[in-house]
Amino acid sequence: MTKNVGNIDRIVRVVIGVLLIIGALMGYGWWMWIGVVPLATGLMGSCLLYSLLGINTCKTG
Repeated sequence: MTKNVGNIDRIVRVVIGVLLIIGALMGYGWWMWIGVVPLATGLMGSCLLYSLLGINTCKTG
């Protein structure tokens, strides 16, 4: 998979993902498990939705 998620975008995704998962573990709602998605895309550096929309926040060098 081609990397299309930049460094700042990755950091934000990981932080949001972790916070949502912590909220789910604390019992704030089962829907907070959606945090797995931004966490996974942040760790992998690739986002399917970005690919479909033609978005690339990763610097090419």
